[in-house]
Amino acid sequence: MTAPADLLFRLTERLGEKHVLTAPAEIAPHLREWRGLFHGNALAVVRPADTGDVAFVVAACADAGIAIVAQGGNTGLVGGGVPHGGIVLSLGRLSYIRAIDPLSASITVEAGVLLAEAQAAADQEGMLFPLSLPSEGSCTIGGNLATNAGGTGVLAYGNMRDLVLGLEVVLADGRVWNGLSALRKDNAGYDLKHLFVGSEGTLGIITAAVLKLYPKPSSRAVGFAGLSSPHSALALFDTLKRTAGHNLTAFEYIPRFGLEIVLKHRPAFPRPLPGDHAGYALIEMSTTHAGAEASDAIETALAAAIDRGLVENAVIGSSETQNASLWALRENLSDVQSLEGGSIKHDVSVPLSRLADFLDTAIAACEAEMPGLRVCAFGHFGDGNIHFNLSQPLGMDKATFLKEWGRFNRIVHDIVHRMGGSIAAEHGIGLIKRDELGLYADPVGLDLMRRLKCALDPRDLLNPGKVIALSANPPPALPKE
Repeated sequence: MTAPADLLFRLTERLGEKHVLTAPAEIAPHLREWRGLFHGNALAVVRPADTGDVAFVVAACADAGIAIVAQGGNTGLVGGGVPHGGIVLSLGRLSYIRAIDPLSASITVEAGVLLAEAQAAADQEGMLFPLSLPSEGSCTIGGNLATNAGGTGVLAYGNMRDLVLGLEVVLADGRVWNGLSALRKDNAGYDLKHLFVGSEGTLGIITAAVLKLYPKPSSRAVGFAGLSSPHSALALFDTLKRTAGHNLTAFEYIPRFGLEIVLKHRPAFPRPLPGDHAGYALIEMSTTHAGAEASDAIETALAAAIDRGLVENAVIGSSETQNASLWALRENLSDVQSLEGGSIKHDVSVPLSRLADFLDTAIAACEAEMPGLRVCAFGHFGDGNIHFNLSQPLGMDKATFLKEWGRFNRIVHDIVHRMGGSIAAEHGIGLIKRDELGLYADPVGLDLMRRLKCALDPRDLLNPGKVIALSANPPPALPKE
């Protein structure tokens, strides 16, 4: 087994001194999660230039018995990219767009390509890569794949898993699996790519991917509707989905408290509607049909919804600037929560038919448990994904509030489980939900996951301790902001 100093020497010989970082100031940004909930440590941060370098690093670490944590933009929210010893493998230099094929509607990109760069490359060809996240200027394709990212486009286009055609993956022993196929139909054996999408770097390290592209919409329209309750939001969504079909590309829910704190902390943002409403829906429609205007469709749909009593009031953006302003109300919601003190966060999903009932039940249960608690339940209503976040009561000590994380996990996750939902909708499991997964997942499914982990990474060197708890993994500590 290679000593750590010998490993660093080998890596430096291959990558060059400036791409093997060991100074505390250089590696510090790679040791903490974006929200600051988890802090780790590492022997070094290494920055390979290509797939061959990644394979070399992984093989060298396997020889040394030293763990590896792959990182892209380090924008994760569940502690999945925080190292606890070993080597951080930063994939930012794998930043090439290898090919784009508008006829086949595909783009081949390396893992370090920023999501925004992939979007821009597709746009230059008159195509659309539909994954959209607030962090798209800093998150990478590799990270999006490793976490099966969702975002605001899932309603029309699906999660990242639905957008991938093929992968290139470095395995735990340093071998490279070349699965970079752009085929839409390939029934030749197991569909291996889906093992690695959403595995959070615990089964292999994704170095490149072939992704699906779509026709670029010729027009889009954004509306903002005031609602009386989550049940009216669900009824509105059902109506719009039946009438607009695939032209309904987003349906985001914002509670009254959520809108109020955005307007409080972003005073330059105009209030979109007069008066107060219990909740709001941000709606986007788009079309690829020449001559068809999405604005006409959304205006007709919202007018009919107002007549039926589903919507109390609504506004439609009259320009791309106004559309962006309406979207900004939703996109700033996560950031402004931190300005309201401690926030206990849950990223959950339930069957769409149960979503309004879930919100009523979970909000009532949490508010009964802690007087003054402020529930901020918002998100991708159209696909059943709610960010069920809890802001501390006014005047309460933040550290005292965050100590209640485990208690509120049990309340919220028990309700999600009873309603046939998932405790991890789009942010992944990482470290923060690893033991929660053990409480709620099907036991046979958990056993299969452990068997896959042991088969593909028998020495537990790839992102150890994340997603699946093995006997050698220490229990995670609850997060502290």
